[in-house]
Amino acid sequence: MKRLKILRRWFARKFGFARLMCLALLVVFAGARLWDPPPIQELRLRTFDMFQLIDPRHKTARPVTIVDIDDKSLAKLGQWPWPRTRIADMIQNLTSHGAVAIGFDVVFSEADRLNPDLVASQMRYLDDATRAKLRELPSNDQILSEAIKRSRVILGETGQRAISSEVDKSLPFTGVATVGEEGAERFLFEFPGLLRNVPEIEKVAAGRGLFSIKTERDGLIRRVPMIMRAQGMVMPSLSLEILRVVTGTPTLLVRTDKTGVRAVRLKGVEIPTDRNGQLWVHYARQDPSIYVSAADVLDNTVPPNKIAGKLVLIGTSAVGLNDIKTTPVSSTMPGVEIHAQVLESVLSGAVISQPNYALGVELLAALVIGLLVIIFTPNLGPVRLVLAGATFAAILIGVSWFFYAQHRYLIDFTYPLLSTTAIYLTLIFASFVREQRQRVQIRGMFAQYMSPVLVEQLAQSPEKLVLGGEEREMTIMFSDVRGFTTISETYKHDPQGLIALMNRFLTPLTDVIIDQKGYIDKYMGDAIMAFWNAPLDDAEHEVNACEAAIQMLEKIDAVNKDREQEAIDGGHVYIPLNVGIGLNTGIGVVGNMGSDLKKNYSVLGDSVNLASRLEGQSKEYGFPIIVGSRTALAAKDKFAILELDFIMVKGKTEPEVIYAIAGREDVMLSGAFQRLRNVTIEMLACYRSRDWQGALDAIDRGRRSEDADTLEKLFKLYEVRIKEFQVNPPPEGWTGAYALLTK
Repeated sequence: MKRLKILRRWFARKFGFARLMCLALLVVFAGARLWDPPPIQELRLRTFDMFQLIDPRHKTARPVTIVDIDDKSLAKLGQWPWPRTRIADMIQNLTSHGAVAIGFDVVFSEADRLNPDLVASQMRYLDDATRAKLRELPSNDQILSEAIKRSRVILGETGQRAISSEVDKSLPFTGVATVGEEGAERFLFEFPGLLRNVPEIEKVAAGRGLFSIKTERDGLIRRVPMIMRAQGMVMPSLSLEILRVVTGTPTLLVRTDKTGVRAVRLKGVEIPTDRNGQLWVHYARQDPSIYVSAADVLDNTVPPNKIAGKLVLIGTSAVGLNDIKTTPVSSTMPGVEIHAQVLESVLSGAVISQPNYALGVELLAALVIGLLVIIFTPNLGPVRLVLAGATFAAILIGVSWFFYAQHRYLIDFTYPLLSTTAIYLTLIFASFVREQRQRVQIRGMFAQYMSPVLVEQLAQSPEKLVLGGEEREMTIMFSDVRGFTTISETYKHDPQGLIALMNRFLTPLTDVIIDQKGYIDKYMGDAIMAFWNAPLDDAEHEVNACEAAIQMLEKIDAVNKDREQEAIDGGHVYIPLNVGIGLNTGIGVVGNMGSDLKKNYSVLGDSVNLASRLEGQSKEYGFPIIVGSRTALAAKDKFAILELDFIMVKGKTEPEVIYAIAGREDVMLSGAFQRLRNVTIEMLACYRSRDWQGALDAIDRGRRSEDADTLEKLFKLYEVRIKEFQVNPPPEGWTGAYALLTK
């Protein structure tokens, strides 16, 4: 143990504690990379996005055509889903024009609603003979089934979040075999449920695959699962199944190792994947030339070269059908084109992947460059230090780009760059601390022989160095003049007049606060921050703060009356002063705060932040005084309190019920206020229970009440929210809390 201490001291003396800390940082960053938390993942993914934006896949051929159920087709042929007979016609036309295979990025999970037997059962006023004839006709699904038999069709299926029905094991499935480590299925993306097509068409298709696509955390689609599990079944993606069918591969082979899936094999081709069986899509720019309208296919007006010898995907770009995705190269790419991009990448051999050794390369780069920085940085001058840092960064970025541009390998440079930067900054900071310590020592030596004013003051009153405080329950106030900037502009040529105006209204407001046992924390231009229950105890600090707020409004009214008369007498424009006030009660830390040069007796804490937010909302709700729930609870018997909202303010994690103070006890006891409060209570109850119409009815009744104009802003605010929620309902578990977008 003693030898270990001696060795540690020798190492620290020889290399310095900063270098020891940097060695520890190397270990920490290596552990972080192996753990790979979401922030590191997203930084790496953004880097790979940048590579694809700079150098996307260049198309050398166009083996895929997309038959687009676009807005033009919907306008001409009617809303989706179309009758299956129309789909059969589309397949027949595509097949006759020489399509190699046809894949559907849609699912036909239910019987056609226009099947003749269903029409016979649902149509009124049909005679029995007509009904009998309709029932004798073949179903639309049967017609589609016959068209599929005569072609090479790959049906799309989709994974679901829940099981809707048992899987029909009698229907065909694509065979999937594993080569390598067993149990790799646990790495695959899994959907609890599976939505298949109606059996009549499912059993005659040449293949079937999942068109489900998983988005990344940020909503982008960078990788597409090639193999997945759905309701216990291992299934290929739609694009992989198309490739299997056209290559004549009877069974898909999935190559695995201990880390998960490595690749998927077809006849004559191996597709590299990540450990979850996903293919990194090598995107090309969006290509409108591969699209043909479904309406044109049905009209047989598509040029033959658009179909002959092509893999045809049938999907939609129509906005109303909601299949628009975001990719690294496009913010609005139809989902069907992503499948087309996969097919083009594989068929042209232009796939990108992360090789098995990528993690090892990243760790080795971080270790080598980090050690070089630790060894040489403390010995370099400022200029050489900057040049060395730029050189290391350029090497990392260049090597990563080389692997991508030349071999289409994704090697991350951000992790070793972050690790090296952290070490670099640590060494610079350590150097700065050493220099600062030296400067302090120099000042100390000179102070022994000289008597600066600051040194003398500290010697006489050493308690000024203490920056401490205590926790207390307090009521905090923020007040601000609305539109003061506009008023100030009228004094642009009279700065003395502006100062006089500020003193004119700040003086009475200050007097009120002090008379009600408050403490002025600070003035912020035309705004005032004050608090109660410190430094002296005040058992009724909530009530005193509310009374001060009401008196402040009265003082402002008196100032406005005098200013209005002065404007009339002087013949100039009169702009009234309107004050907004926020009050909140809670725990705060109060005491001498600041620096060695200047300190103020002030308060900090969440309760202070909330009071500031409430003052900012007084204009939005139409009431000049808004208070938090604890303030309202303490003052409810002496003031007219009106509940306004249940809000989530920016910067806080817990919602807060907020109230308005509409007056003193005389207002609270008035019949008009009682009626308005009852209407407000009913409106809020309906709103929070999602009874939108009930809330709107309460608002209408409120508007017909006496003094209803005082609540007009509040009514309009809730009308806007309710109309929005009628279109876009709030999520499950919604408590009625409204998140404020501004501070």
